[in-house]
Amino acid sequence: MTHLHDRFPGLALEHVRLGASPTQVRRVEGLVPGVDLLVKDEAAFGDGAWAGNKVRKLEWIIPEARRRRTNTLFTVGGIGTHWGLACALYGREHGLRTVLGLVDQPVDDHVRQQLARLEASGAQLHRFPTVRKLKMAAPWLIASNIRRGKVPWYLPAGGSNAVGSLGYVETALEIAAQVESGELPEPGVVVTAIGSGGTAAGLALGFRIAGLRTKVFGVVVNDSFPLDAPVIAALANRTADLLCDRGAGEQPHLAASDLSTRDDWLGTTYGDPTPASTAMVERAAGLGLELEPVYTGKALAAIADLAGQWDEPVLWLNTHGPR
Repeated sequence: MTHLHDRFPGLALEHVRLGASPTQVRRVEGLVPGVDLLVKDEAAFGDGAWAGNKVRKLEWIIPEARRRRTNTLFTVGGIGTHWGLACALYGREHGLRTVLGLVDQPVDDHVRQQLARLEASGAQLHRFPTVRKLKMAAPWLIASNIRRGKVPWYLPAGGSNAVGSLGYVETALEIAAQVESGELPEPGVVVTAIGSGGTAAGLALGFRIAGLRTKVFGVVVNDSFPLDAPVIAALANRTADLLCDRGAGEQPHLAASDLSTRDDWLGTTYGDPTPASTAMVERAAGLGLELEPVYTGKALAAIADLAGQWDEPVLWLNTHGPR
């Protein structure tokens, strides 16, 4: 059973299909020497505006916005945010306005291209030099975007709330089904970049629900707010409580020891490539994988540095979302 509604028939949470699943899992030879590495290619998820792991979260967020009777999503990110672009484009397709609070980050060609896409997306953009300035302005941004008595729904960076994390609970069930069908052996660990926490939280909870022993290792790439294991476990438990409240029955709860996160590969700040992440992007390009150095490159750099320290095989999530 790969879908939450299959596993929990009485689940009172609506879902809208935005991408094609399951995404492919395949073994990658030569990318990280000495590691039995498989990739689950989330870059292929999304059938229109944008792809990657953000779209899985929107499959649950968009119908929940309708249930809440809002017409506006208010969310935040850096000026190169993939999440903000996916939110704006898919939200627009489903009749939702998007207001984006954007924080400055190191600028390269990719960030400039992303900002141009954001400006063309139809979203209302507001730029701030720091996270603190954005937090101070947030109440005004919400109040000034009330339409016909409907208050915008605030979504944290990356859509990483209890609703958005359902996208990766479902992905964990999808991985479990792929293990059962023989498409891949049960991974010892799944490695993903952590920019806001929802992907790692959903996976960790989903593996517990599915009965897999697979652990989650999160490579923290954002220093704007805490993203350690207790924070991720707490988000997973809020998602478990949401499932219970909406008719799925009692769900497992996680402790901080049930997953691992490290920020050793962050570099100087969020959005700043490192020599190791850039090298991994270049190496992946030679194998036909399109990555970027802020999330996926840093996750691969972590796998290379920690080779031999995990139970194999290692499953890496390519969460990049180019279109």
